[in-house]
Amino acid sequence: QVQLVESGGGLVQPGGSLRLSCAASGSIFRLNDMGWYRQAPGKQRELVATITSSGSTVYADSVKGRFTISRDNAKNTVSLQMNSLEPEDTAVYYCNADATLYSGTYFYSRDYWGQGTQVTVSS
Repeated sequence: QVQLVESGGGLVQPGGSLRLSCAASGSIFRLNDMGWYRQAPGKQRELVATITSSGSTVYADSVKGRFTISRDNAKNTVSLQMNSLEPEDTAVYYCNADATLYSGTYFYSRDYWGQGTQVTVSS
């Protein structure tokens, strides 16, 4: 199995910055797409940014130009640098990873989620 552990959330004033990190561990053969999602109170979980194993990225329109996703394939980590934070960015942020595992006889892929980390933007 795969465990995703997030860190870096907290309280920040509008216009401030935070950096989220997510470390994957377990019986991983390969990490494929990784990403960050968020869920605000009373709203559905939404995509923030994703990154492929080769480094191609996708961002939600609401965070383009303010957030940057990156990954370190050697360390099995993905990070989200968040700048110019706005109150509307307040949410629980979840790390997501599509991992290829090896059962001993065959390969298979499975989707994993972290436990979430709270980001609050408020003065």
